[in-house]
Amino acid sequence: MKSFNINEINEILNGILEGTTTNLITGPEQLEKAKSNHITFIGSKKYADLWETSEASVAIINEGIVAEPGENRALIRVKNADLAMAKLLEVFSPQSPVLEEEIHPTAHVDKTAKIGVGCKISAGVYVGKNVVLGDHVILYPNVTVLDDCTIGKNSIIWSGTVIRERCHIGNDCILQPNVTIGADGFGYRFCPEKGMLIKIPQIGNVVIGNGVEIGSGSCIDRGKFSSTILGDGTKIDNLVQIGHNSVLGKFCIMAGNSGLAGSVTLGDGVVIGGSASIKDHVTIGAGAVVGAGSGVMSDIESGKKVLGYPAVESREALKQWAVLRRLVKQS
Repeated sequence: MKSFNINEINEILNGILEGTTTNLITGPEQLEKAKSNHITFIGSKKYADLWETSEASVAIINEGIVAEPGENRALIRVKNADLAMAKLLEVFSPQSPVLEEEIHPTAHVDKTAKIGVGCKISAGVYVGKNVVLGDHVILYPNVTVLDDCTIGKNSIIWSGTVIRERCHIGNDCILQPNVTIGADGFGYRFCPEKGMLIKIPQIGNVVIGNGVEIGSGSCIDRGKFSSTILGDGTKIDNLVQIGHNSVLGKFCIMAGNSGLAGSVTLGDGVVIGGSASIKDHVTIGAGAVVGAGSGVMSDIESGKKVLGYPAVESREALKQWAVLRRLVKQS
């Protein structure tokens, strides 16, 4: 078990130390659950009161929040407690599962595939024709990478993920368990002559930039005749649906259960809240924020914040809800 004294922790965080403690710290924990061997964090004023009743010996705290260290306890003041805690979590992070063999005997790697230096290919993995894996790629058990795909260096693909043919993953990406990349886009048209829905072939692919992370169970559909694109640094939560031919800029965020219909365009830095839904062919400008549970039916300008269903500018939505509450009370 890793353990650090207060001075060692402050050297890692480079904060301002208030108070001290003789307790060794063996890990981080929430304020309410922490014990004397834990470090916690206070990123908002509304949590400051919990510090008095917490058993934690140390708290990382944002500058400007009023709190006292107390007996045998310490505060480490930093500009951003969330980022400081992220740095500390890396220090305490357990080692990932160790893969002893470069290519497990039960893996199938086509003879035409090009495998980079230091790759690890686990049990039950399938690597198809003309696949290219960059250096130090890790494929955990039961990953499928079909023909003509590329995966950039240092990318990690967790168990159960399927990357279909002709799709491309950048460097330093993480695909969590059971992600699907490049399934057919949802395209059908009713044919009167046959009296049935006709499937429209989806012959495009998916192109994912560098430093992208995709959460468990999320699905990124291939384009109809071009590419579905995720820009560098984009982060996708669990159970997210991205429809065919959608294009996401750099550093976008999509929270769990949100979804994009086909041909949606997100500018750089767009944030989509949990369970939000975006109509097809909508463009959302750079830096816009879509609140959780919202339904976006039309284009959104850069930097705007929208809420509701259909989504409108956030202040307008709050006014509408206030009027509705008053009407309900009056009735």
